[in-house]
Amino acid sequence: MSTLSSLFLVLPILLAVAFMTVLERKGLAYLQRRVGPDTVGVFGLLQPFADALKLIVKETVLPQHASLFLFFLAPIVSLFFSLLGWAVIPFGQGIVLWDFEYSLLFTFAVSSVGVFGTLLAGFSANSKYAFIGSLRSTSQMISYELVLSTSLLCVCFIAFSFNYETIVESQVAIWYIIPLFPVLIIFFISILAETNRTPFDLPEAESELVAGFFTEHSSVIFVFYFLAEYSSILLMSTLFALLFLGGYNCPEPVLQSLLLGFKSSMVAFLFIWVRATLPRLRYEQLIEFTWMQLLPMICALLFLVITLIV
Repeated sequence: MSTLSSLFLVLPILLAVAFMTVLERKGLAYLQRRVGPDTVGVFGLLQPFADALKLIVKETVLPQHASLFLFFLAPIVSLFFSLLGWAVIPFGQGIVLWDFEYSLLFTFAVSSVGVFGTLLAGFSANSKYAFIGSLRSTSQMISYELVLSTSLLCVCFIAFSFNYETIVESQVAIWYIIPLFPVLIIFFISILAETNRTPFDLPEAESELVAGFFTEHSSVIFVFYFLAEYSSILLMSTLFALLFLGGYNCPEPVLQSLLLGFKSSMVAFLFIWVRATLPRLRYEQLIEFTWMQLLPMICALLFLVITLIV
């Protein structure tokens, strides 16, 4: 695709990330009977721009004895790899930056590398709170990554492909949410852990670690982490829609991107709903839940899928 076409795809993603923060704050306020953003702009829709301006003009505070190169590199790594995952996402028939045969593997390889931004933040900040938060993120990735990849194999075996467009086209007759509903539940739990969301937000446990791995980051470099987190949420919501909800399947090409956006928004609201409802798990509860309960279940489902296909 041309550079101009790429910009037309990237800019809506960045705007969606900004307005995702408004959706979350308004959703949490509604679910918890609080007052959400309603002052800046009509219905508070300009609140993301006010927040961005506030963070940009704030002073950047650097901790003493910190490794400054890694300190500034960490948020750049997190944001870069969270946005790089969008390169292979199809927004419609033929509307994709890079049509890669193994696009599904590419997305999750990129998301796995993104954890290095978290590790570098905790290592370079010279703060015990940030360091513990980064170690938690590492152990959390070991816990859910195997469950997440195994649940994806169930979809790939049915579609006989690792390409998103092929997977979407294979759902013309029936969405995979129906035959793979148990896999869908496990996949959703895994992407909650992937994006460090409640009840798996252990690296950002504010009641225990102040703010987690980005405790010492402020001003513009904090914005990078903020954008990376919400970009990952929208990316995982879009993957959910592509893999289980038929993606952009629609006879009208003009409505394909709108349909995919609507499905992704519904999944993103589930992230907000879970955050407003469930408490945070303890560290040992996460390890036990993923290794002792989720992993045996998803392995059994994978063998069942293979048996039915063969």
